[in-house]
Amino acid sequence: AVSALGLAVLFGASESTNAQTRKQIQKQQQKVAKQQQKVYKQQQKAAKQQQKLQNMRYRVYRNGSYYNTDYRGAELLKQAVNRGYQEGFRAGQADRRNRRNSSYNNSSVYRNGNYGWQNYVDSRQYQYYFQQGFQRGYQDGYNSRNQYGSNNNGGLNILGSILQGILNLQQY
Repeated sequence: AVSALGLAVLFGASESTNAQTRKQIQKQQQKVAKQQQKVYKQQQKAAKQQQKLQNMRYRVYRNGSYYNTDYRGAELLKQAVNRGYQEGFRAGQADRRNRRNSSYNNSSVYRNGNYGWQNYVDSRQYQYYFQQGFQRGYQDGYNSRNQYGSNNNGGLNILGSILQGILNLQQY
Protein backbone atom coordinates (compact mmCIF):
# COMPACT_ATOMS: atom_id res chain seq x y z
CA ALA A 1 0.00 0.00 0.00
CA VAL A 2 2.83 2.33 0.87
CA SER A 3 4.51 1.54 -2.46
CA ALA A 4 1.31 2.20 -4.33
CA LEU A 5 0.83 5.46 -2.48
CA GLY A 6 4.44 6.48 -3.29
CA LEU A 7 3.90 5.72 -6.96
CA ALA A 8 0.71 7.73 -7.02
CA VAL A 9 2.42 10.72 -5.39
CA LEU A 10 5.34 10.44 -7.81
CA PHE A 11 3.02 10.10 -10.78
CA GLY A 12 0.97 13.11 -9.62
CA ALA A 13 4.09 15.23 -9.16
CA SER A 14 5.37 14.19 -12.57
CA GLU A 15 2.02 15.03 -14.16
CA SER A 16 2.05 18.45 -12.45
CA THR A 17 5.58 19.14 -13.74
CA ASN A 18 4.54 18.13 -17.27
CA ALA A 19 1.55 20.48 -17.13
CA GLN A 20 3.79 23.36 -16.01
CA THR A 21 6.27 22.60 -18.82
CA ARG A 22 3.46 22.54 -21.39
CA LYS A 23 2.23 25.95 -20.13
CA GLN A 24 5.73 27.40 -20.39
CA ILE A 25 6.11 26.07 -23.94
CA GLN A 26 2.72 27.52 -24.89
CA LYS A 27 3.64 30.92 -23.47
CA GLN A 28 6.93 30.87 -25.34
CA GLN A 29 5.19 29.93 -28.59
CA GLN A 30 2.69 32.77 -28.12
CA LYS A 31 5.53 35.18 -27.46
CA VAL A 32 7.33 34.07 -30.64
CA ALA A 33 4.11 34.39 -32.67
CA LYS A 34 3.60 37.96 -31.41
CA GLN A 35 7.17 38.86 -32.31
CA GLN A 36 6.72 37.38 -35.79
CA GLN A 37 3.54 39.43 -36.27
CA LYS A 38 5.37 42.58 -35.19
CA VAL A 39 8.23 41.92 -37.64
CA TYR A 40 5.74 41.19 -40.43
CA LYS A 41 3.91 44.48 -39.78
CA GLN A 42 7.22 46.38 -39.79
CA GLN A 43 8.19 44.75 -43.09
CA GLN A 44 4.82 45.68 -44.60
CA LYS A 45 5.22 49.27 -43.42
CA ALA A 46 8.74 49.47 -44.88
CA ALA A 47 7.53 48.03 -48.19
CA LYS A 48 4.75 50.64 -48.38
CA GLN A 49 7.23 53.43 -47.65
CA GLN A 50 9.59 52.11 -50.32
CA GLN A 51 6.74 51.95 -52.84
CA LYS A 52 5.79 55.51 -51.96
CA LEU A 53 9.39 56.66 -52.50
CA GLN A 54 9.59 54.89 -55.84
CA ASN A 55 6.48 56.70 -57.05
CA MET A 56 7.85 60.14 -56.15
CA ARG A 57 8.76 62.47 -58.99
CA TYR A 58 11.47 65.10 -58.92
CA ARG A 59 12.41 68.09 -60.97
CA VAL A 60 16.01 69.19 -61.25
CA TYR A 61 16.59 72.78 -62.34
CA ARG A 62 19.80 73.43 -64.25
CA ASN A 63 20.83 76.25 -66.57
CA GLY A 64 17.35 77.61 -67.06
CA SER A 65 15.58 74.34 -67.80
CA TYR A 66 14.04 71.46 -65.92
CA TYR A 67 15.04 67.81 -65.94
CA ASN A 68 12.37 65.42 -64.65
CA THR A 69 13.23 62.19 -62.93
CA ASP A 70 11.91 59.71 -60.38
CA TYR A 71 13.27 58.60 -57.02
CA ARG A 72 15.87 56.29 -58.54
CA GLY A 73 17.11 58.98 -60.92
CA ALA A 74 17.34 61.50 -58.07
CA GLU A 75 19.34 59.00 -56.02
CA LEU A 76 21.71 58.37 -58.93
CA LEU A 77 22.28 62.11 -59.37
CA LYS A 78 23.00 62.45 -55.65
CA GLN A 79 25.39 59.55 -56.02
CA ALA A 80 27.07 61.33 -58.95
CA VAL A 81 27.76 64.39 -56.80
CA ASN A 82 29.05 62.27 -53.92
CA ARG A 83 31.26 60.10 -56.11
CA GLY A 84 32.58 63.21 -57.80
CA TYR A 85 33.35 64.71 -54.41
CA GLN A 86 35.16 61.55 -53.29
CA GLU A 87 37.22 61.23 -56.45
CA GLY A 88 37.99 64.95 -56.50
CA PHE A 89 39.11 64.88 -52.88
CA ARG A 90 41.56 62.05 -53.59
CA ALA A 91 42.85 63.76 -56.75
CA GLY A 92 43.34 67.04 -54.87
CA GLN A 93 45.25 65.29 -52.09
CA ALA A 94 47.45 63.53 -54.65
CA ASP A 95 48.24 66.79 -56.47
CA ARG A 96 49.11 68.51 -53.20
CA ARG A 97 51.25 65.59 -52.05
CA ASN A 98 53.09 65.56 -55.40
CA ARG A 99 53.47 69.37 -55.34
CA ARG A 100 51.49 69.92 -58.53
CA ASN A 101 49.59 73.10 -59.28
CA SER A 102 45.94 73.06 -58.31
CA SER A 103 44.01 72.12 -61.45
CA TYR A 104 41.11 69.68 -61.38
CA ASN A 105 40.72 70.18 -65.16
CA ASN A 106 43.86 68.09 -65.72
CA SER A 107 42.21 65.00 -64.28
CA SER A 108 40.88 62.49 -66.80
CA VAL A 109 38.37 61.34 -64.18
CA TYR A 110 37.00 64.89 -64.06
CA ARG A 111 36.92 65.31 -67.84
CA ASN A 112 35.15 61.98 -68.41
CA GLY A 113 32.79 62.53 -65.50
CA ASN A 114 31.24 59.11 -65.89
CA TYR A 115 32.66 57.21 -62.92
CA GLY A 116 29.73 55.20 -61.53
CA TRP A 117 27.31 56.22 -64.27
CA GLN A 118 24.32 53.97 -64.97
CA ASN A 119 22.28 54.43 -68.09
CA TYR A 120 19.15 55.06 -66.05
CA VAL A 121 19.98 58.79 -66.10
CA ASP A 122 21.20 60.90 -68.99
CA SER A 123 25.00 60.71 -69.23
CA ARG A 124 25.33 64.49 -69.67
CA GLN A 125 23.31 65.11 -66.52
CA TYR A 126 25.38 62.58 -64.60
CA GLN A 127 28.61 64.08 -65.92
CA TYR A 128 27.57 67.60 -64.95
CA TYR A 129 26.73 66.60 -61.37
CA PHE A 130 29.79 64.37 -61.03
CA GLN A 131 31.97 67.29 -62.10
CA GLN A 132 30.25 69.64 -59.66
CA GLY A 133 31.09 67.26 -56.83
CA PHE A 134 34.60 66.68 -58.18
CA GLN A 135 35.42 70.40 -58.23
CA ARG A 136 34.40 70.83 -54.59
CA GLY A 137 36.11 67.62 -53.49
CA TYR A 138 39.29 68.61 -55.29
CA GLN A 139 39.34 71.99 -53.55
CA ASP A 140 38.84 70.35 -50.15
CA GLY A 141 41.47 67.69 -50.81
CA TYR A 142 44.06 70.07 -52.25
CA ASN A 143 43.61 72.57 -49.44
CA SER A 144 43.34 69.93 -46.66
CA ARG A 145 39.96 71.15 -45.47
CA ASN A 146 36.35 70.10 -45.23
CA GLN A 147 34.47 73.15 -46.50
CA TYR A 148 32.17 71.22 -48.84
CA GLY A 149 32.15 67.78 -47.28
CA SER A 150 33.01 65.65 -44.31
CA ASN A 151 35.40 62.81 -43.69
CA ASN A 152 34.04 60.36 -41.14
CA ASN A 153 36.43 57.46 -40.58
CA GLY A 154 37.56 57.53 -44.20
CA GLY A 155 34.01 57.92 -45.55
CA LEU A 156 33.95 61.06 -47.66
CA ASN A 157 30.58 62.68 -48.31
CA ILE A 158 29.53 66.07 -49.55
CA LEU A 159 27.49 68.09 -47.08
CA GLY A 160 23.72 67.84 -47.48
CA SER A 161 23.25 71.60 -47.89
CA ILE A 162 25.91 71.70 -50.60
CA LEU A 163 24.33 68.69 -52.31
CA GLN A 164 20.91 70.36 -52.32
CA GLY A 165 22.41 73.58 -53.62
CA ILE A 166 24.03 71.72 -56.52
CA LEU A 167 21.08 69.51 -57.43
CA ASN A 168 18.26 71.90 -56.62
CA LEU A 169 15.90 68.90 -56.37
CA GLN A 170 12.22 69.72 -56.15
CA GLN A 171 9.60 67.11 -55.45
CA TYR A 172 6.35 67.39 -57.35
